[in-house]
Amino acid sequence: SRAWTDAWDEPFADTSMVPTWMLARFARERVTVALSGDGGDELFAGYDTYLADGLRRTVAWLPGGYPELHAGRLAANARFLEGLRAFARTRPVHGECGGYMTLGAGLVDAEGNSHAMAGLLALETSFARRKLHLGYRRAEALAAMPFGGPGTVLRGHEFHYASIVSSHDEPLFAVSDANGTVLPPAGGRRELVTGSFFHVIDGA
Repeated sequence: SRAWTDAWDEPFADTSMVPTWMLARFARERVTVALSGDGGDELFAGYDTYLADGLRRTVAWLPGGYPELHAGRLAANARFLEGLRAFARTRPVHGECGGYMTLGAGLVDAEGNSHAMAGLLALETSFARRKLHLGYRRAEALAAMPFGGPGTVLRGHEFHYASIVSSHDEPLFAVSDANGTVLPPAGGRRELVTGSFFHVIDGA
């Protein structure tokens, strides 16, 4: 209903709006003003969606995905890449797994074709040289990043087939596996840009 969108003044996908609207129309036949508890969260930004909206203005987060399947389209999307570079000049950018690959200088797809990526990290990855990387990880931050400062411990997992061809950035994490075996340092950092193949699940 157009009347609903006018009343809420924002996109709204909660079906509780229907009985609330009907109750308000019924009450309006007898009273002019009525107070309810509905709407308090919206007024004081209590929902996670509102917090996420504020976060996206301060941090750019590139989640996991399959950039190797869309490398040509990503490389040709100048608006996306330039927007990402402009954001990174003043605010933190973090890439996780596929997002990490996108932040790199180049990506080789399964057919062996090389595609230029954002170039925010000195990272070259390849899906042509496939190798399974799988397992739970404990990661300790070696520098400041969106999750926290140096020494912040995170738990998560790694699952990808892409391989790192070359990386010339300072490492982001000191990493060990689920058995406590120390693994080579992971990820990369350069100015406000960070990234790794590590998928964060939670803090330690």
